[in-house]
Amino acid sequence: MAALARSFSLRVCRSLLQVNAPSVPVCSAKMSGKVPDRLWKLGKLNHVAIAVPDLDKATALYRDVLGAEVSGVQCLPEHGVYTVFVNLGNTKFELLHPYGEKSPIQGFLDKNKAGGMHHVCIEVDNIQDAMKDLKAHNIRALSEEAKIGAHGKPVVFLHPKDCNGTLVELEQA
Repeated sequence: MAALARSFSLRVCRSLLQVNAPSVPVCSAKMSGKVPDRLWKLGKLNHVAIAVPDLDKATALYRDVLGAEVSGVQCLPEHGVYTVFVNLGNTKFELLHPYGEKSPIQGFLDKNKAGGMHHVCIEVDNIQDAMKDLKAHNIRALSEEAKIGAHGKPVVFLHPKDCNGTLVELEQA
């Protein structure tokens, strides 16, 4: 009798779960791993950028408390930022602080007083071909031309509305 009751309870629970469960897409196909042929290739994660209201305090956290290797402060007036890179071995954090009145980081910090993740940077093997291809796929860049970034290499930022709400920086590898 107890086994019959358990069996009945399990059937009732399963049917209730099926009826009341939210509709979730089911993915039965495995990812093929095959990358479409392109003139350019996406590379590794270069860094995750974090906007900080106090660059000295943020640098001290990563260097003195967490024991990370950090770079010196770099001033990039053409981008409106001061940067410090935190070496994590397999990637980096880029600490961003506003430089000048028109700094895009100041606007970010005005909305996010404590700071926070600002963008991710991914390397590409050919930034010019990547920009042309992405434009053909209706992915907007925030500038017409790549600019020289903190690593002395060409970079371009992609519009967050076209990248699932994330500001994406592409950097020439």
